[in-house]
Amino acid sequence: MTVRIPFVYFGSFRRFGKRSHSLIPVAVLILVVLVGVGSLSGQRGGAFRASRDHPAIRYTDGQVENVVVDLNADLQSGAASLSYDEVSGYLPSVLDFLNVPTESQLLVFSPTSLQADLIRFDNPRAVFFADDIAVGWVRGAEVLELAVQDRQQGTVFYTLTQSEVDRPQFERRENCLACHLSWDTLGVPGLQVLSMFPMPKDKNAYASGHVTDHRSRLQDRWGGWYVTGAHGGVAHMGNVEVVDVDDPQATFGVIPDVRPSMEGAFDLAGYPSSHSDIVALMVLEHQAHMANLITRLSWEARRVEHRESMTVPSDRGRSTDDGRFNELVDEAALELVDYLLFVDEAPMPSGVAGTSGFDSVFSERGPFDQRGRSLREFDLEERLFRYPCSYMIYTSSFDALPARALEAVFARLWAVLSGEVTEAPYDRLSYAERQAIVEILIDTKTNLPDYFVPLSATAR
Repeated sequence: MTVRIPFVYFGSFRRFGKRSHSLIPVAVLILVVLVGVGSLSGQRGGAFRASRDHPAIRYTDGQVENVVVDLNADLQSGAASLSYDEVSGYLPSVLDFLNVPTESQLLVFSPTSLQADLIRFDNPRAVFFADDIAVGWVRGAEVLELAVQDRQQGTVFYTLTQSEVDRPQFERRENCLACHLSWDTLGVPGLQVLSMFPMPKDKNAYASGHVTDHRSRLQDRWGGWYVTGAHGGVAHMGNVEVVDVDDPQATFGVIPDVRPSMEGAFDLAGYPSSHSDIVALMVLEHQAHMANLITRLSWEARRVEHRESMTVPSDRGRSTDDGRFNELVDEAALELVDYLLFVDEAPMPSGVAGTSGFDSVFSERGPFDQRGRSLREFDLEERLFRYPCSYMIYTSSFDALPARALEAVFARLWAVLSGEVTEAPYDRLSYAERQAIVEILIDTKTNLPDYFVPLSATAR
């Protein structure tokens, strides 16, 4: 069984207590925690197998188009300026400029970062996110860490030095890919949320854990994270120390107390919020894998387009089956649609509730259909969202998918929503749910194909 440990900032290899260059991947960026024996988030799908610097991709030196690039340009020209705070540095100002809500704050204390020496149970890393960006802050660290979903290149990583200067600039970081480009990110630069198992008091012990998303049971989530909010009376792995633990098995299966906030747990100086919201955690888990699926599909389609653009057929490689490349696009589109529609979502216990107000802030963003419905509405009784279709369908990276990829996604999406595809697991989508999703998309998704029409009674 392979143990994999990556996430938000993949920057180096590290063993707890002693730096190494041949051990586990560590996250230097923002999003996540560790854990991992195997994967508990469902069957593993496909992955992009070509180089990130394939001529169709050019991740290293190709053009990038994202909100950090835009902010950098404004900072350089003087059109924008960042305010500096003695404790939190540029964090509050960066969150404000990038429209990242403080209510999204999540706290992770597993020491899995190039800044691991600063991350502790009483000094956790704070992660903040919106649909296309995540920001990581460690109190006392020299840099802010950012991961942004680029329209073309997938997840791109940046840091911002935490010292006051006239015109600060975000710097792109490639070393993050040591952990942020793996089979667990589908072979593309990406993010993943990890849950870490407690480790005994043995400096030679290795961190272990697993990737989690909406397909994971709550019992398997959030090792190494703080969790505030109601959890439906079921066990989860959060809120307990994961380093130098006397009995690593002691907390497994134990239903934790509900933690309303982090007040009194540690010094909150510099943290914009006192919460690590359970609802925000679940949204981030969904979003991280969804973004990787979009990137992988985009890259597969761009590789096909590149091959077809070659004027000399022999240049494509004599032993290569061109049809197989098109199959890869279709397979990636199918995986994306399955995840988009939550067809493998793990059951959720009734009574899950956040504490930071994230659910309200997130839901208010819309867009809304003529009846006031939105794909951002939460359910939190049986599942995460009321209408099981991901809000990530509105992102600029989704809309930037090559035409071939969009056609495949929309065709499969319509086949499921129209009732043409009815076998398991698609039969878990009721007619009323499919009808509502179609109506919401017709009113809110501008590039939807014309064949998306309100469902008739025959679609039952």
